[in-house]
Amino acid sequence: MIVAVATQAMAQGYVPTKENLESRKEFAEDRFGVFIHWGIYSMFAQGEWYLQNAGLNRDEYAKAADAFYPHRFNAKEWVSTIKASGAKYICITTRHHDSFSMWDTAESDFDIVDATPYGRDILKELARECRKQDIALHLYYSHADWSRDDYPRGRTAKGVTGRDESKISWEEYYGFMNRQITELLTNYGPIRAMWFDGWWDHDEDPTPFDWQLDEQYALVHKLQPSCLVANNHHQVPFEGEDIQIFERDLPGENTHGLSGQAVSRLPLETCQTMNGMWGYKVVDQEYKSTETLIRYLVSAAGKGANLLLNVGPQPNGELPAVAVERLKQMGEWMAMYGDTIYGTEAGDVKPQEWGCTTRKGNRLFVHIFELDEEVLYLPLTCKVTKAKNYNTGEEIPFKKTDWGILLNVGKVENCTDFIVELKTR
Repeated sequence: MIVAVATQAMAQGYVPTKENLESRKEFAEDRFGVFIHWGIYSMFAQGEWYLQNAGLNRDEYAKAADAFYPHRFNAKEWVSTIKASGAKYICITTRHHDSFSMWDTAESDFDIVDATPYGRDILKELARECRKQDIALHLYYSHADWSRDDYPRGRTAKGVTGRDESKISWEEYYGFMNRQITELLTNYGPIRAMWFDGWWDHDEDPTPFDWQLDEQYALVHKLQPSCLVANNHHQVPFEGEDIQIFERDLPGENTHGLSGQAVSRLPLETCQTMNGMWGYKVVDQEYKSTETLIRYLVSAAGKGANLLLNVGPQPNGELPAVAVERLKQMGEWMAMYGDTIYGTEAGDVKPQEWGCTTRKGNRLFVHIFELDEEVLYLPLTCKVTKAKNYNTGEEIPFKKTDWGILLNVGKVENCTDFIVELKTR
């Protein structure tokens, strides 16, 4: 059945369903989501790549599951905290590169129900709470695997020991993945997006590696027609994908060497860490300031993209206190200024050193972060009929020129984001 569906999709070319297009629109309007990197790697408090970075024996690493007992995990508290931040969706790692599954999968005993004394399906609890609180749920799923014998070895985890090389079988591994994906899209209610990662593990193969993504994407769209497909492969989008992802950079920027690909017309999302790591790392307490995070969120919207901001829960199931505080403060800001972010598109003026713009209908929002002068020039082709301070409602003088307008904003200082609303036509 999977092959038949995929063959038909490939012959016709990928045509998104009506439900899928509606889901894309909803996703793009959300603008803000929270990423959750959580698994048995949190037990080591060294980040989610600890198995690879430390070059461990996979069986010794797996023993951490026997002590994984996140007794402070509370799905209601998680979702409530995230919703209060202004985020509209959650993306959680269901299976990271270490192969540990965070749900009750029938495909492996290396999961949170069968391998831990905790024995609870946290994904089921989280999915239920997301539905209750009207938060969309996205599921991260790793294509790469550092533990299973059948996974064809890629460029990472070469130092991981304990795997039986004689049992490598792409056919078996591919079947395993698709059966797990079927579980996730069958047993946990509506899932708005499948967020894949790990394609890059075979990006240096002498012969291009065939991940058979067409068939897998067709499976996702068949199981849930409204489910969006995203893949963190650091390439231009492949056929069958519904979202374009950028990692640690805004679209069109490439300061971290992972996001040099061209920007497509698909809905955009940039994922970013709140501190330095994705998974919990006890020594990583260098959290970005609330001002920095808000400006990053605004800048993403200014480029027509969502921000997926990461939190790495502790091994006991709690969200780190600093992360909770940052989310609370972002929520307070979004409660006042979210209208300039939600449901907007990239503004008429491309992001500049001073800030950026977002647009919603005939309203153009000018987000000013830093401005040395008291006058701001905006190269606009639209007609501006009114300008006001978004916060106070006071009118702001402006002068029309042949090339746009000059806004007399006055002195901008000690402000996370000074917002001017322009009425245009």
